[in-house]
Amino acid sequence: MCLAIPAKVISVDGFSALVTIEDVEYKASLMLLDNVSPGDFIMLHAGFAIEKVDPEEAEETLRLLNEMDRNKPE
Repeated sequence: MCLAIPAKVISVDGFSALVTIEDVEYKASLMLLDNVSPGDFIMLHAGFAIEKVDPEEAEETLRLLNEMDRNKPE
């Protein structure tokens, strides 16, 4: 199974972006997307931004992922 995680774009430098997921910063390749700007939310998969998403969808997805993590069996 593949999983993409919503990330907020902090800065853009050419085909690379600095993004954050819950206060942890990552580098993301923008080679697959056009018109990405700071403040946008993207879906991050294997280091690549694969889709832009609206902020509400991103926040809901992160909330659900956190809920799943809290409820996983030990």
